[in-house]
Amino acid sequence: MQRIGELAAFGTAICWTVSAVFFEKASRRIGTVAVNFYKLVGAILLLSGTAWILRGLPFPSDAPGRAWLWLSASGLVGFVIADIFLFNAYVMIGSRTTMLFLALSPPTTAFFSFLAIGELMPPRGLAGMALVCAGIAAAVLGRPRDPRAEQVQDRDKRRKGYLFAFLASVGQSAGMILTKLGSAGYDTVAATQIRVLAGMAGFALVALVSGKGRKVFVEAPGDRAGMRSTAAGAVFGPFLGVTLSVFALNHTQAGTVSTLIGLAPVLIIPPSVLFLKQKVSLWEILGACVAVGGTVVFFL
Repeated sequence: MQRIGELAAFGTAICWTVSAVFFEKASRRIGTVAVNFYKLVGAILLLSGTAWILRGLPFPSDAPGRAWLWLSASGLVGFVIADIFLFNAYVMIGSRTTMLFLALSPPTTAFFSFLAIGELMPPRGLAGMALVCAGIAAAVLGRPRDPRAEQVQDRDKRRKGYLFAFLASVGQSAGMILTKLGSAGYDTVAATQIRVLAGMAGFALVALVSGKGRKVFVEAPGDRAGMRSTAAGAVFGPFLGVTLSVFALNHTQAGTVSTLIGLAPVLIIPPSVLFLKQKVSLWEILGACVAVGGTVVFFL
């Protein structure tokens, strides 16, 4: 089952890659808070239908209190808090530098999983993790400079951006560990429902507190193109992607799952060239090759 879990983690990375293309288009039209809220609304509808078919229960009413506690915390930390730090870091230091910090997520997850549940990765897994992280770092550093990063002259703002990027990485790692703690022995789809419900409630609260309630709940639904892109991204992201990640966490080490999911910045290179017409550097290609090599190590 460990090999199946590793395949599920790799499938998650592919789903994140596809969803990122749709969410980038949607965010330009309706804003990041609206995208984050409605992608979870779409996901909960799909998950509820799936749960009804597979379990006869459209709502995770049979979940034990332990599952609700840990999975709700996972949804708030992984979906809401981590993404808030992530999007602010994008603005402050640019996506190139931010994604370099996200390459820290696999070793951070492995460290947290050791502290929280005593989970150790085998030497093969550690070698694969090192190669994947090196490949991601090379690919991110090899990208053309981000104009937003060049415009950041304020040293304090830059430091704040570095801190937010690091906290986003820690948030993603913590979300995975909380998911593993809450989903053990429980249905994968139902566990994903709880995470998504918590995230949806969290983003609704963010929209209201930040004064973006009208834009999110009134204006955004009227943008059909933005909502179509959000719906497509919801299928591949919080529906298929999150479900696969929960399944993977139940069948292999959290550090392995985080590493394989971390391939998304490398896997997104081909669609960026084909659909977004972005240029690719030699370092990005080399980094992609190293990361793919690290992935192969996991499946040897």
